[in-house]
Amino acid sequence: MSQPTTDHALLNVANVEVIYNHVILVLKGVSLQVPKGKIVALLGANGAGKTTTLKAVSNLLRSERGDVTKGSIEFQGQRVDSMTPADLVKRGVIQVMEGRHCFKHLTVEENLLTGAYSRKISRAELKRELERVYAFFPRLKERRNSQSGYTSGGEQQMTAIGRALMAHPSMILLDEPSMGLAPQIVEEIFEIVRDLNQKEGVSYLLAEQNTSIALRYADYGYILENGRVVMDGDAKELASNEDVKEFYLGIGGGERKSFRDTKHYRRRKRWLA
Repeated sequence: MSQPTTDHALLNVANVEVIYNHVILVLKGVSLQVPKGKIVALLGANGAGKTTTLKAVSNLLRSERGDVTKGSIEFQGQRVDSMTPADLVKRGVIQVMEGRHCFKHLTVEENLLTGAYSRKISRAELKRELERVYAFFPRLKERRNSQSGYTSGGEQQMTAIGRALMAHPSMILLDEPSMGLAPQIVEEIFEIVRDLNQKEGVSYLLAEQNTSIALRYADYGYILENGRVVMDGDAKELASNEDVKEFYLGIGGGERKSFRDTKHYRRRKRWLA
């Protein structure tokens, strides 16, 4: 399947290789693009390389003894491989980490305010920014004075995304937003993601194991296997693809597959060389 054109790509990852501890090869020539104003899903099982890809983009690998050893990463047409994470934040690239990382001893509102730390704005502007975030997350406004460590998992995920929004990003790297959340809350989170995309023009690179919901909200998708992109395409096309339905959605030929049926997956998978 053809990839989106690189001419209008906000983010362009080209043939990137990542090695941990100088010996462990994790990404093996990953290429992907995120067009401006689009939601792009990065799909695959646990350990496929999704989080490593996001950290390669946001330059957070070095804290884990990881390095980009080949390829290039461009944001808005400029190489960002050697920039610091702080530099990238100033350029508008924010990563929301897996696991809803909040400052648990701070209130919800204090957590949100930390997101604007890198911006030099007045108190009046800060207040307007908070109200803008609360318009997307009315539940956070209700819990604004609650200590984050005592809020629900869904509220912590909303806080993490809201904090990213306070930095006025042009792109959010969102890692496993559905993890550990009830289906109804997951739906609510993804509705907010789409709302932010449509109303604020925020682009997303979204790493997600829940292939079904990710493809429902994304414009385009890439599937990772063992550190390689093995399939990509329009989200609706991927959702209707028989291989994707069988191996990632658990459905094939109109019926759900049992574990015994899917054991043949590795032997007959067509897209890996």
